Amino acid sequence: MTKEKVILHVDLSEGRTWTEPISKQVETAFLGSRGINAKLLWDHVKPGTDPLGPENVLIFGAGKLSGTGAPSSGRTTITCKSPATGLYLKANSGGHWGTNLRYAGYDHLVVHGTAAQPVYIYIEDGRVEIRSAAHLWGKDVRDTTRILREELGEEIEVACIGQAGENLVRMAGVMCSIYNTAARGGVGAVMGSKKLKAIAVKGSGEIVLKDPVTYWKVVQECVKGLLADSGASGLHAYGTSGSVLPLNELRGFAVDNWRRGSHPNLEKISGQTLADKYLKRKVGCNSCILGCHRYTELDHGQYAGCYSGGPELETLGSLGCGCGVYEWEYILKGNELCNIYGMDTISVGNVIAWAMECYERGVLTKKDTGGLELTWGNGEAVVEMVRQIAFREGLGNLLAEGVRRAAQQVGQDSWKWAIEVKGLEQSRVDTRKAMAYALAFAVNPRGADHLHTETFAEFGLSPEARAIIKDITGDEKYANPYSIDKRAEIVRWHEDCYAVTDCLGFCAFTTTALFGVTPDRMARLFAAATGLEMSEEEIMKAGRRIMNLEKAFNVREGASRQDDTAPWRLLNEPAPDLPEGATVLSQEKLDEMLDAYYTLHNWDLKTSWPKRETLVELGLDEVARELEAMGKLPG
Repeated sequence: MTKEKVILHVDLSEGRTWTEPISKQVETAFLGSRGINAKLLWDHVKPGTDPLGPENVLIFGAGKLSGTGAPSSGRTTITCKSPATGLYLKANSGGHWGTNLRYAGYDHLVVHGTAAQPVYIYIEDGRVEIRSAAHLWGKDVRDTTRILREELGEEIEVACIGQAGENLVRMAGVMCSIYNTAARGGVGAVMGSKKLKAIAVKGSGEIVLKDPVTYWKVVQECVKGLLADSGASGLHAYGTSGSVLPLNELRGFAVDNWRRGSHPNLEKISGQTLADKYLKRKVGCNSCILGCHRYTELDHGQYAGCYSGGPELETLGSLGCGCGVYEWEYILKGNELCNIYGMDTISVGNVIAWAMECYERGVLTKKDTGGLELTWGNGEAVVEMVRQIAFREGLGNLLAEGVRRAAQQVGQDSWKWAIEVKGLEQSRVDTRKAMAYALAFAVNPRGADHLHTETFAEFGLSPEARAIIKDITGDEKYANPYSIDKRAEIVRWHEDCYAVTDCLGFCAFTTTALFGVTPDRMARLFAAATGLEMSEEEIMKAGRRIMNLEKAFNVREGASRQDDTAPWRLLNEPAPDLPEGATVLSQEKLDEMLDAYYTLHNWDLKTSWPKRETLVELGLDEVARELEAMGKLPG
């Protein structure tokens, strides 16, 4: 990794390409992938930019260690201004695409402008071309990938959009290696707005490590740590869906549009049942030693022949129990359609559940649904709505805008059961029963979800999780999801760790769900790979620097403390199945946690904006100056 790191720029409006080097100063400050992406977003996207306009950029960042053999280190971060929230967005994908980008000689790809007609970008080592995608436009993800591999070779890795991205669905994702997706916040819609169908990459270069002996020594520490973790075997056996039953037992898995957090039928759609009946094989991303991904097929019934990657835990909740559906055929078919059309299953299931509640309350009628019975448990209706959303047909045209915009248009207090923050639909943890998650979801710069700050350790379900909480707080008694004490410390540690995880290209399961890849090991890997010395404290500070820059981007766009909140239902409607001795999330409790969190970050309590001294101490002097010029620097 001693050779020059390079950012590739492609301007679709002008049809030109160029490169720029990554300085050691930028690499030390922002590490790679998500961090450098955030710096590029700040530099290239001005306040008030239309997320679906040509001035927005779409930035792909391969993990700093992708392609080096570090365990589960092949992930890619995609960054832009979100069409769902109008704020900062990063989405993250597994698979093999990012590794090939690095083998081709590039760490980052920045896409500018908008093509006049559909195009795809072809990258083969130093060769970069913008080619017509007229023959690909209108095709789904599987067909797009198949056609490009037939034309360019089977070794090609493809990042592409399906019809949802083409139709500017605000929950469209970018699909990598067919079934791996950068799903959240509408990155696929941004790609569609640029008339960019796909990016095909083939690389034959090498990645040189500065100190390979030390590097491989630390890699082995990581491997041993991951395989020794008490959660590793379950993750391999059942994937993320193996957590359905534990979360149900904790009464923390959202059911029926967050009316409750558990259900007696959840065993029907558990990871264990999936493995027994529908699992065909286990799949791993690049350099993964855990293999948590599923590949499933449906051999019988009206959807016989359905096949796809997944479904994951979130999909079982969103397209399953979130909509009152407990029959596998509908969940598997809905999951397949989301994957081939290129959509985020979390947001799709969430907005369908909202529509079902609207239908139950009479806010939406058969006239609105085109005669479709949007009743709880109607799996056929769920499958049809997935299709309608992707193609913006019928009611799907409204739902494709996301639950916040849909509720604003429908009115009649429907916003009260629209489960979102900042315009992003919430992932499945019932945050009335997990206070660190509640705080993390509230302050998450991209909206309410777990893939930015995964505080799974707060449940204390394993010795490793309890040890992490003890390291953070001084006492493992704080591994209690119903307590608001020390939540600020727990959230900030996980924020910093997750940022570093994304920058280096690790899967978050290795650092914040399992705990074999520690901050200390990440620091030593970074130093051995790059030759840039980094201690554990320094690399976690880099994570905090990135978090503050992402926060500053939102401040520049007009965000303030009022945006750091929780859905109305979760603040005002106590769950009927709250465990004995549990606290209830309320505005008072959330405000107490926010005050502690802002104080810990040294942000202004009234506005939530970072203070000058905070930004300067993190080396973000230019950011401070720009915010000051806008009147958005407190103190």
